[in-house]
Amino acid sequence: MSETTLFCKGGGCTAKLGAGILSRVLSQIPRGENDPDLLVGYDSRDDAAVYRLTDDIAFVQTLDFFPPMVEDPYLFGQIAATNALSDIYAMGGEVKTALNIVCFPEKMDLNILGEIMRGGGEKVLEAGGVLAGGHSIADSDVKYGLSVTGVVNPKEIYRNDTPRAGDALILTKRLGVGILCTASRVGEASQEALAAAYDSMTTLNKYAAQCLRRYPVHACTDVTGFSFLGHLHEMLNGKFSAVIEAGRVPVFEEALHHADEFLLTAAAQRNRNYVGDRVRFDGVPFAMEEVLFDPQTAGGLLAAVPAAVAEELERALRAIGAPAAIVGHVVEQTEPEILVVP
Repeated sequence: MSETTLFCKGGGCTAKLGAGILSRVLSQIPRGENDPDLLVGYDSRDDAAVYRLTDDIAFVQTLDFFPPMVEDPYLFGQIAATNALSDIYAMGGEVKTALNIVCFPEKMDLNILGEIMRGGGEKVLEAGGVLAGGHSIADSDVKYGLSVTGVVNPKEIYRNDTPRAGDALILTKRLGVGILCTASRVGEASQEALAAAYDSMTTLNKYAAQCLRRYPVHACTDVTGFSFLGHLHEMLNGKFSAVIEAGRVPVFEEALHHADEFLLTAAAQRNRNYVGDRVRFDGVPFAMEEVLFDPQTAGGLLAAVPAAVAEELERALRAIGAPAAIVGHVVEQTEPEILVVP
């Protein structure tokens, strides 16, 4: 490969450590005294931390970075930034500042780094934020992302684990980008499918979040490396169950084809190992199972909303061009935790 080729093993959110490993590690970290103003911390498995400053203002903190999953450095920067910014929207917040996180080989062309950071910087501006600085280190591989700070009203935070029985579940982006990127590495993905996947991964969740703010939202998360089913499991939080209608889930059709050809990711198998025993598939094809376990990079928002407003919200999201769909509903706790039907 040429110097400009950025492919790394396990690029994008497929590079995340497995959820099971993280749970064990986090349990060993000293906690210290509880701070009543830390409204959301790492012990909650939520998308970002939230710290209350006043009765009406809290700041939201997150960071995310990973190796490339595409060859084009500018596109990689856009995707990485879109992914990092997403956590602010998943908490109901508004982006304010961002800091670059850069790992870059000293012998590689610095113009590549410039293109990565240009792509990321443009997405910060689109989000309405300010790029305020960053930090870089020399490394053997390229990695890039952002630390992002936003603001939110403490009374209007979206938590990822507070749904209610009867809620409808709405997903705002298609699934399958992990599989498509895997297929691309071996030259199997079509240019049309990749273009659609890249468009999805560079679309800020800002616009879907603006729609959500007009409706009551009981819980919200963004679907990234732990897959749709992994993040849904976190949303249910051991207190509820869910029924998912696979036929209503927005998906890249070509990803289903590649899944049937066993072009899969190791990260998807980690997701299956972690949450698979909590899921029962009833007449759902294997390819769709894999898509539901597929790690997403810069994926969409998954929101639990009252059933009475779900169809109106779905229409509002589609009106702004989001391929959103009501994909299931939350029910009282039962076995299995997640039932997936055709």
